[in-house]
Amino acid sequence: MKKIIYIAISALLLSSCHIYKSYDRPTDISVPNAYRMPDGVDASVSTENFGNLEWTDIYTDIKLQDLINHGLANNTDLLIAIEKVNEAKAALTTAKLSFLPSLSLNPQGGVSSYDGSSASWTYNASASASWEIDIFGSLLNAKRKAKVVMMQNKEYQQAVRTQLIATIADYYFTLAALDRQLQIYTITEKSWAESVETIKAMKEGGMTNEAAVAQYEAYHASIVAAIPDVKAEITKQENALATLIGDFPRAIERNSIDLQKTDIPLEVGIPIQLLSNRPDVKNAEYQLASMYYNTNIARSAFYPQIKIGGSAGWTNSAGSVITNPGGLLLSALGSITQPLFYRGSNIAKLKIAKAQEEQAKLNFKQTILDAGREVSNALAVYDAELKKESSRELQITKLVNAVEYTMELLTLGSSTYLEVLDAQQSLLSAQLTKTEDQLKKLNAITSLYHALGGGREIDVEE
Repeated sequence: MKKIIYIAISALLLSSCHIYKSYDRPTDISVPNAYRMPDGVDASVSTENFGNLEWTDIYTDIKLQDLINHGLANNTDLLIAIEKVNEAKAALTTAKLSFLPSLSLNPQGGVSSYDGSSASWTYNASASASWEIDIFGSLLNAKRKAKVVMMQNKEYQQAVRTQLIATIADYYFTLAALDRQLQIYTITEKSWAESVETIKAMKEGGMTNEAAVAQYEAYHASIVAAIPDVKAEITKQENALATLIGDFPRAIERNSIDLQKTDIPLEVGIPIQLLSNRPDVKNAEYQLASMYYNTNIARSAFYPQIKIGGSAGWTNSAGSVITNPGGLLLSALGSITQPLFYRGSNIAKLKIAKAQEEQAKLNFKQTILDAGREVSNALAVYDAELKKESSRELQITKLVNAVEYTMELLTLGSSTYLEVLDAQQSLLSAQLTKTEDQLKKLNAITSLYHALGGGREIDVEE
């Protein structure tokens, strides 16, 4: 009989080996070519990573740094994420304590009297304990799952942090770009007001006609009308940024867009670093690990549960007899519970757990693909902005010259007002486009930094 029991226990242990294994990353998930480098840039051997720099090294504007620090201390989404980590830590503590015996004290006492007899006191001071012996890994996998859930919440906190830093920077740069647009419109409006007076004087001198005056006045009016729209956008952007950092709507102090740092090294590191740097990628892998342990818990349900319990106490109640002083009462109990009638339910739960694990695996793969795409896109935009900077400057220089030349020719009668008007419109368009280019370049830097996991607290492991 003993031999049969040993064989049965050995078979159970061998068949349950998988439930003791820790999570390992699936072998079919890799990132050898997660992102593309711009043409002419070779970073295949670089292990440096732009995303490993401190955010203060990327955003050197003191006013922007103050806003980011304020946001990190007051943004409600980040504060909620921090509380989620605290909640997960408490859950992990609970899972660890489940390995220990549970203890309880049960003191009781009472008084009774029958048919006018003298009252009698009964008491029972006892303590009980129970302990589940985790032979088949149910508690072990629950603890491991609780740990990866805690780490997942930490990475979620990091993801909120990196996104917050990037968004504050983008909002700030947008405000700086709007300031420049307002400046361009204001200067242009004054220039066009002078041009209107010049054209009126030329009409009085017979050098042009009423159509030219009407054209200039109409275009001047369009510039005047554009200024309130830009101011309204500035107010809206200030309000959005103030709310983001945990304040009520207010004005935001800022520096010029020209003072922002735009020279960065194109050192993005080897693609595998996406797995260790990006909080969302790590979050997705922790989710996969959590589902892996969930599957192991479902497997554990097929095996027996072994529990040991006992109690000890002092009582004066011995059935119908009351003794004084009381006596010691001891009891012990051991149980083995083997699921028999829930096998179908357990099979269904295991299938559900396996399906959820596969979903988490596919989500992990897609998160890596999305990360690679974001890095590639940010590199492409930044590279494009670099390559067209000199051409844009040359365009504006030539258009300034064109406005001056055509205006001189107009006063000499060698050009028409339409040529001057076209040159002035082209100059305004080019100046506004240059500002958009500056904003795109700053946004590309932020996008690349964020895509490479920049802005996180480097050491979040415990």
